[in-house]
Amino acid sequence: MPINLSINRIQRSHIESWIKRLQTLDRGDGRERGLAAGTIKTRFNNVRAVFRAAVRDRLIATDPTDGVRLPRTRRTDAALVLPTSNQIAALLGAAAPRFRPFLALCAFAGLRLGEAAALRVSDIDFEQGSVRVSRQVQRERGGGVEIRAPKYGSERVVHASDQLVSLIKDYVATYRPTGDADRWVFEGDGGNPPHQNTVGYWWRLTREAAGCPRLRLHDLRHFFASGLIAAGCDVVTVQRALGHSSATVTLNTYAHLWPSAEDRTRLASARLFADVVGRSDEPLTNDEAA
Repeated sequence: MPINLSINRIQRSHIESWIKRLQTLDRGDGRERGLAAGTIKTRFNNVRAVFRAAVRDRLIATDPTDGVRLPRTRRTDAALVLPTSNQIAALLGAAAPRFRPFLALCAFAGLRLGEAAALRVSDIDFEQGSVRVSRQVQRERGGGVEIRAPKYGSERVVHASDQLVSLIKDYVATYRPTGDADRWVFEGDGGNPPHQNTVGYWWRLTREAAGCPRLRLHDLRHFFASGLIAAGCDVVTVQRALGHSSATVTLNTYAHLWPSAEDRTRLASARLFADVVGRSDEPLTNDEAA
């Protein structure tokens, strides 16, 4: 339960209790999983900024956040789970027809759960082959949904493949055929877009059927990012496609997936070698023989 105290009465023990509650927070689906260590750190830093400002303004003598220990974060390369192409294929094959385009938007356009759930048909440009991300769904405590702007810097247009656009087009024609361009692409209860619990239920059914019980839906977004990097896309391109607020966020998450200088040198050497060996039977030109 929240405790209302004036800022000069808040002690370090209050901050530590708050951090502990965040680690066992009920996210609304009946399971106490808590927030991720990175999310807790972000919230803590916001609170700390308030106390430090209060110290500078001499409203309080000391900062109660000093010395508070935060949950340890795992190294990105250790924590990141990248689904294989076989796993993605199994998930798409096991998904119900109404859920398959949702998974495809996560795996081949990098959309977050809330972003995919909040898509309107008008957000899909079927002619130009693009998906506009301009809102997200958040679950309300009463079980309803709230439509809000996406995370800071996440508004974007994702240039989608012809195959993905075709999949969504066929889905809309079959399951959302009314002429209203502002209708939701995916529908939950009461004509609203689906919220996290609904999508989570669909996801759990699909991953169990596909034999991928440990994958998270968010891992499909990582699959998309890794595919862009493997195709040679630079940091800024990946940042914009994923809707990260800065290239630093992209690098902090995926830097280990980009080839190192040694990798690029080795690849360049291999290409030179193959080019030379491939010409071993060709005669020298007059200039080369001179």
